[in-house]
Formats: sequence, C-alpha cells, structure tokens
Amino acid sequence: MSGGYCLGEAADATCAASSVDGQPTAGLARRRVLAGLSALATTALPMGLARAAAPSGVGSDWPARPVRIVVQYAAGGSTDTLARLLAEALSPRLGQPVIVENRAGAGGIIGTDAAAKSAADGYTLLLTVPGPIAANLVLYKRLPYDPRTDLRMVSDIATPRTVLAVHPSVEVRDFAGLIETIRARPGRFAMGSWGAGTQPHQIQVFMDKRYGLQTLHVAYKGEAPMALDLVAGTVQMTVGSTATLVPYIQAGRLRALAMAGTTRAQILPEVSTFAEQGFNDEVYALTGPISLMAPARVPDAVIERLGRETQAALQEPNLRARIAALGAEPIGNLPREAAENYRRFLPVSMRLVEATGVRLD
Repeated sequence: MSGGYCLGEAADATCAASSVDGQPTAGLARRRVLAGLSALATTALPMGLARAAAPSGVGSDWPARPVRIVVQYAAGGSTDTLARLLAEALSPRLGQPVIVENRAGAGGIIGTDAAAKSAADGYTLLLTVPGPIAANLVLYKRLPYDPRTDLRMVSDIATPRTVLAVHPSVEVRDFAGLIETIRARPGRFAMGSWGAGTQPHQIQVFMDKRYGLQTLHVAYKGEAPMALDLVAGTVQMTVGSTATLVPYIQAGRLRALAMAGTTRAQILPEVSTFAEQGFNDEVYALTGPISLMAPARVPDAVIERLGRETQAALQEPNLRARIAALGAEPIGNLPREAAENYRRFLPVSMRLVEATGVRLD
C-alpha cells in the first residue's frame, strides 16, 4: 500500500496510464530551469531518512498524554473529516485521546507552520493535502517553514478525488461546453477555491492561459464555506473533493462535469475524466494524497510507532469503508514509503505550478 500519488507523465505502476500533453507555456529554457528546481527539491529531502535525536521528555512511555492533529483548513471540509476519522481510529491504538485542531488560513501556511514549529515530542502532528508541502514552495517567495527539512512523513492516509462541478444555472454538460460559455461571457464567471494556489486556483489560471478565458478567482479559508457559496450561486464553479461535493451533486444542487486524475471515481462512475473528454494536460491528471506528518526532529521510534499504528488502522475494513464513502482511496503506508512517494511527487508538482505562472506574496 505504498501508492497515493499519480504523476501524469511520471506516473508509476500504481497509476492508470494516461496521455499527457506538454505545458503550453513551458519552453526549453523553462524546462532547464525547472529541471534544476527538481534536482534541488530532490536533494533536500531528509524526511524519514535521517536519524532524529530524541528531545528531552520523549521516552518509551510515549504517548503519555493526548495527541493533536493540526488541519490547515476549516472544519467541515474533506481534510477535516478525514482527520476526525483517523483520530477516532488512532486513539484506542495509542491509548490516549487524539484531538483535531483546525488552523485555517493563508493557503494552508498557518496550520503547516504551527505544526512544523511545534515541539518535536510526537504530540503534535499535521494532516496535510499536497499544496502546503509542494505547490507553496513555488507559489510563495518566502515561506515560514520548509516542508523538506522542517517536517517528516508518517504515512499517506488516502488519495482524495476531485471533480469539476458547476452551479445548475451554468447550463453546460461537459468541460468543452464550460470553456465556450466562459469565453462568450468574459469576467462573468467565478471559480471558488479553498485558498490561493490550491488545485482549483491552479486549474483556473491554467484555463485562462490555455483557452484565452477571463474568470475570477474567489479564495476561501476552507472547502466547506466554498461549497456553500457554490450551492448558493455566489461562485459558479470549482474543482473540489468528492467528499464535500457529492451530496450536493446527488441532490441536484450542483452538476459534475469532469473528474480530475487518470481514472473515474467509484463514487461518481458516470462522470468521465478530463482526459476522456479530450483534455490531456498534466494539470488535470496530477493527484496526491492527504498525508500525516510530524516535526522533523521527532524521534525515529515515535515516527515508526505512529506509522505502524496508522497502517494497522487503515487496514481495518470499517475505516476503509468510511474513507471510500468520502470518495477517497485509502492507503496507509509506512514512513519510508511515504517519504519516497513525496520525493518523487514534489518536482512534478513544482513544475506544474511553475508552468501556470501563479505567484503569491
């Protein structure tokens, strides 16, 4: 169970094959620059590989008090829901309460920074989507943390599936129809996201550049408030998790147009992928897991215990079924496997973000 990332052209055997077009904005010079970025990113990844010295107060009796899992987004979204399922499953295995703490804002930076700078004693963990530990390295000129050196992997928990959905007032049935509708009415359509630089924002920017569109971007502090505004028609479209959007889709309050990734989702088998609709650009194919991480200097013994307990929890049929009901694909690998997956995913993600040209202060 070491899978979780699907990397388009760089996909391994765990991902379904797909044909991916090159980025239209990336010329030879850019490819050379990005190759250098990729090499730099790859060489700066000690997570799960370096030995961590045990800080004072961390001994064989860990855990001796409650453990908290920091989530970078508001309560009610897919990451928050998954964190609460994981906390419920880990608590009896660790013999201590596992508490979820939401630290939302700034595209995941606030929560990630809080977790990265917490005491390296194993009592503060981070459940993170790929953006704050991958895309943010390109999006922001300065970050208060570096995920490659300040954090280390515990386990990949599950790969969420994301779907392009529109408000029913947008009378289209596929992605091509959406493109033509937006082109005919420039500046009239808004795309919601759960933060600047996140997957829906990257896709919105890519769409504008690729197809000559003018769409608006509206950033929220989490997926749940974004979904409420989408259902209300305040924004007209998004790429959001199936966990959050499927209930609205099934109730007819939203319409699904295309599935991101390389395969259809079991929870929405009738919704074709972008590639099936003829849109093979890599930005629509890349997927990554929600991962459990810890501060970099948490002792190896604690990381290994957490990894084993997490893997065991994710082998339980009940938890796997509950994750699958969210439209996500459960994983549950060990720390070294998760670190290796991240090492391979990071340069691909950075290249895609670089190609969009999106930069944030």
